[in-house]
Amino acid sequence: GHVCVAEAMERDEVGRTTTPKFDEGCVQDLMKSYYSLLFPWKEMYRWLSYGNDGKLPQADPNYFRKREFCFTLDGDIFVRYQSFGNGEELFKALKEKVPAKIDLGPVYSVDPQKRSSYASSGPQKAFTPIERELVFDIDMTDYDDVRACCDQASICAKCWPLMTAAIKILDTGLREDFGFRNLLWVFSGRRGIHCWVCDQRARNLSDEQRSAVANYFAVYKGVEAGKTKLDFTYPNMHPLVDRSYKQVLLPMWKENVLPQQRVLETQKLQEKVLSMIPDEEICRKHREQWAQNRPCNGVSEPGALSVARWEKLAGDLARANKRRIIADIIVGFTYPRLDIDVSKKMNHLLKAPFCVHPKTGKVCVPIDPKSPEDFDPDAVPTVAQLLNEINRCEKSDQPASWHQTSMKEWMDIYLATFLEGLQEDVKADLQKKGRQTAEMPRADW
Repeated sequence: GHVCVAEAMERDEVGRTTTPKFDEGCVQDLMKSYYSLLFPWKEMYRWLSYGNDGKLPQADPNYFRKREFCFTLDGDIFVRYQSFGNGEELFKALKEKVPAKIDLGPVYSVDPQKRSSYASSGPQKAFTPIERELVFDIDMTDYDDVRACCDQASICAKCWPLMTAAIKILDTGLREDFGFRNLLWVFSGRRGIHCWVCDQRARNLSDEQRSAVANYFAVYKGVEAGKTKLDFTYPNMHPLVDRSYKQVLLPMWKENVLPQQRVLETQKLQEKVLSMIPDEEICRKHREQWAQNRPCNGVSEPGALSVARWEKLAGDLARANKRRIIADIIVGFTYPRLDIDVSKKMNHLLKAPFCVHPKTGKVCVPIDPKSPEDFDPDAVPTVAQLLNEINRCEKSDQPASWHQTSMKEWMDIYLATFLEGLQEDVKADLQKKGRQTAEMPRADW
């Protein structure tokens, strides 16, 4: 049965060995313990304060207070415009209110909790968003027409390569084409990924500029009247598409997608491929051959059969001078499918890292963008698992924290791939600001 969290925490104060076992049951029942013992609020504060946590003379002590937090309380009660003076205040509110979900909004011109008092004080003091990370959201449900292993909310190791491709393409593009450095990639807890671009330059972008960056990556334009819409030139591909195609999509198509999704063995995906080929004769020939279910070039093993069938189909398309169609199929199946509206607006809310997904109980952990293929969505820790790990920890003289659990490996990724580099850049930015202020002419001579 469910553990009474209050009882579990009470006993935890005394000694961890007798604490009852947490089960996966109702996630919300475990959230008070999660926020009290495991949620990395200090590390979140170090990120979201961007160096304004008081250590440098150029710091703005009111900066963090102007950030909007939105809490979704148990029962889908949506509480917007929460704000906190520092990490401790955030921590206290999480323990008291126990939100099922935390969303992050922008940094506003004034404290969002006091927004009503500025409404009538003229345009100078208007309540407007002034800063916000550039964010991207990719959801596996947008790939349902090109995956046979799962659909809707499900996700597995066979379809995860589609997310791997999205991370590789966006991460490379954002760093190499736009020069951004501080990117945080996060698993959404169930079936998708989020990216937070945290450079000062990215945080200052206007809505129009955000739309431009998002549209730069929007090669896949959805499905219209059963046809996949793509926006790229061929054979002279845009450098972004050319690089993505040769370095990521083509190898992944042959090594992962074709064999694992058995693309040319399942009727749904066979028809998807054929719908992209405007040549009746080629379509008819291959549809008939596939229907006979015979080996292809001597190959009959599941998965490998799709690869062999693809080689034959691609050969026919190349001979018919339809190489563009080969690229269309691969790009249409595998290119990142962005929820572009999330990226366009400064004041769009996005779920915070280290939340717990209410349906799966999984923590929204960071992903290392250098090796996204090593990420296994099934190996992500659940809140029950982490609380049990704390219970088993014998060192009861130490205060319970994420350091004693398997969450440590995810926190190490957060620190090494994101927070440490960000803090160096933020410090340099603030020092530069300080020098500029010092060099400004003064009227005391």
